[in-house]
Amino acid sequence: MSTWSAPVRYAECDQQGVVFNAHYLAYADEAMTAVLDEAGTPYAQLYERGFDTSVVASELSWSSSARYGDVVDVDGAIDAVGRTSFVVAFVIAVGGRVCCRVRTTYVLTAGDAAPTPVPDDLRTAWGFPGAGRATAAPAP
Repeated sequence: MSTWSAPVRYAECDQQGVVFNAHYLAYADEAMTAVLDEAGTPYAQLYERGFDTSVVASELSWSSSARYGDVVDVDGAIDAVGRTSFVVAFVIAVGGRVCCRVRTTYVLTAGDAAPTPVPDDLRTAWGFPGAGRATAAPAP
């Protein structure tokens, strides 16, 4: 079962009839909230605790193309957790054929958009226990 799926829309394709490269980042971004949901840490819950996320880096590598009418399946998992950041690895596929791999680094931020340590309970839920501190974002 994939984390997130959607049909490729005509507007997402370039003149060569394949999904334009920037749309793979949008697919990964859509799947990110599903990854957090599956980890038991829904994005809305993080937001209620005073946290938000910012993308600081993404790396993409392509092995084939998705085309109009295909259904893209995006599987994702939290792959690493740093002091204030975490990495989500995504695999974007069509019918089991891998099209693109994406690694995106997110920084956990507080209300003032400043990086904040990843709390222990999130680390544990994401499979990377230890090294955190805060359980809620610092008050603004």
